[in-house]
Amino acid sequence: MEIKYFNRHSGQVEAEKVYGNAQVKWLYQTPTGQFLTNFLVKAPISKIYGAYQNWGISKDKIAPFVKEFEIDLADFEPTPGRSASDPYGSFNEFFIRTFVPGKRTFAKDPKIMPAFSEARYFAFESMNDDQTIPVKGRYLSSKALLDRPRWSEVFNEGPLLLARLCPVDYHRFHYPDNGKVLDHYRVKGKLHSVNPIALKEYADIFATNERQVTILETENFGKLAYVEVGALCVGKIVQSGNLEEFKRGDEKGYFLFGGSTVIVLGEKGRWTPEPDMLEFTAKGIETYLHLGEPVARAR
Repeated sequence: MEIKYFNRHSGQVEAEKVYGNAQVKWLYQTPTGQFLTNFLVKAPISKIYGAYQNWGISKDKIAPFVKEFEIDLADFEPTPGRSASDPYGSFNEFFIRTFVPGKRTFAKDPKIMPAFSEARYFAFESMNDDQTIPVKGRYLSSKALLDRPRWSEVFNEGPLLLARLCPVDYHRFHYPDNGKVLDHYRVKGKLHSVNPIALKEYADIFATNERQVTILETENFGKLAYVEVGALCVGKIVQSGNLEEFKRGDEKGYFLFGGSTVIVLGEKGRWTPEPDMLEFTAKGIETYLHLGEPVARAR
């Protein structure tokens, strides 16, 4: 299965180079792999593997990874206290690297929502049960994702942005506007891969994986439900930002090792995703965006 996405910067549809592609296919598309997956998706096992990425020995994986995926380390800061010649002490330090100042900027127009993650996005004006991209709509409904009747009704049939962060991506996520936090809670679950190959085999992944939910009251886009979805071998979801008040572009948190997903739901009729994202989503193709680029506009 070839994964394609539209790169807004090149203006081209490109094929994704997937980290661990052969392993994911084996785990989700062979009988032996599927049997093993039943053990791996349990949180303790997956998190133990994720924790290994903190060990100094994992540092040996950085150079081959950087070479294979052509990552320009000049775009990123070393871990505090380390030098440019030896910037990261473990694979996780490299994985949660931060951009050098000025490398990414957030859209300043208050009516434009900036990308909260550097990722591949699907976008929907209104989520409903008839939706089938990337999975059946009921698995992306506010009821399934939020697991709280109090908030499910607020976001019922509202717009939705689904940002898939590959292991090669910048793995910090940010607030898209000024505002305050109304609620924050964890929903326990499994830790399946969020790779499209896995989604094809297990359509309910977003509704059954472990996730953290933050309900935001924003200045320009009304209430937002901000959902971080854990995934296979993600060591931890860290809330490094302020969970009371925030400014547009502030860091909210980061994922330790593994591919991950951030989903943002809105109130019905408050905002709509950018036209190019809607166009490619209708074709079953994600749109790759840089952090801070326009993803939606207030109505």
